[in-house]
Amino acid sequence: MLEKLEEIEKKYMKLEEKISSSEVMSQKELWQKYLKEHAALMETVNTYRDYKKIVADLQQAQELLADEEDQEMINYLKNEENELIKRKEELEEKLRTLLLPKDPGDGKNVIMEIRAGTGGEEAALFSAELLRMYTRYAEQKNWKFELLDMHATDMGGIKEAVFAIEGKGVYSYLKFESGVHRVQRVPVTETGGRIHTSAATVAVLPEAEEVEVEIRNQDLRIDYFCATGPGGQSVNTTQSAVRITHLPTGIVATCQDEKSQLKNKAKAMRVLRSRILEKKQQEQEAQVDQERKDQVGSGDRSERIRTYNFPQNRVTDHRIGLTLHKLDIVLEGALDEIIEPLIQNHRTELLSRTGE
Repeated sequence: MLEKLEEIEKKYMKLEEKISSSEVMSQKELWQKYLKEHAALMETVNTYRDYKKIVADLQQAQELLADEEDQEMINYLKNEENELIKRKEELEEKLRTLLLPKDPGDGKNVIMEIRAGTGGEEAALFSAELLRMYTRYAEQKNWKFELLDMHATDMGGIKEAVFAIEGKGVYSYLKFESGVHRVQRVPVTETGGRIHTSAATVAVLPEAEEVEVEIRNQDLRIDYFCATGPGGQSVNTTQSAVRITHLPTGIVATCQDEKSQLKNKAKAMRVLRSRILEKKQQEQEAQVDQERKDQVGSGDRSERIRTYNFPQNRVTDHRIGLTLHKLDIVLEGALDEIIEPLIQNHRTELLSRTGE
């Protein structure tokens, strides 16, 4: 571990020289690239330097302790030694975490997709509540939320919603939301008071930058049509809605949220680019990991990552066995109590794999 940290510190120092170089500063894209790499290493290097200082202080305290004969001074040095050992162990643990393999998407913004699964109109109503939950969560995190496309139902539910969330480290938090979300409650359409189980799927895609995905104009089919509202009725007479099909992959992205055809096309391209990147990454990962599963299954009730039980005000994340009796608060966007344990569990799993 220490050898790796030495290499990282050397790389960090070289990057410092580069970003201070007038030659590099004159090349904006290159300078920004080095600046980003430098920033990514900063916490690890600063922690390592703190660690080296603690190790040196500990060694000095132990040397003084070995030569000391005054009991009062011995007690003082022993206390200092214990404090330094404790701090050293804390920094070692932090360094192990910082050295874990980084998900290349962690620093990216996200494109999220919510689709109603099993359960008909009740699934669509639940999908609308999930959309509201993520909207509130983004507000609490001071992230920017932007609706890209949505297909509503007559009763106020949604068949599908596609939206973007922008902010610092968005994907590192929201990537654990991918999967099937199950709801248990008495639907508004149920007259007998029976609890029904429905489901919605959530997909979280790191937003692709243009340089990551090359899309040629000749590989696209672009269709324009009138935007529709609940029930399929036309909501305007101009062909402002846009559907873009990527012919080589068959991936489709649609946007009708804006009145402007140009804006809808730009939004649809953002979604298309991220979906293509996701497909590309899945294909690459499949070559080295045949056991990789799809983000969201068929939308069947059994393929769930989380259950929202309304009668008991309970939410359970099945991946880590976490249960909270505060569903009402979670649906208002208080997701950190679920997401942070998921992040910690992920780090623990990575540590056990690396054998550190």
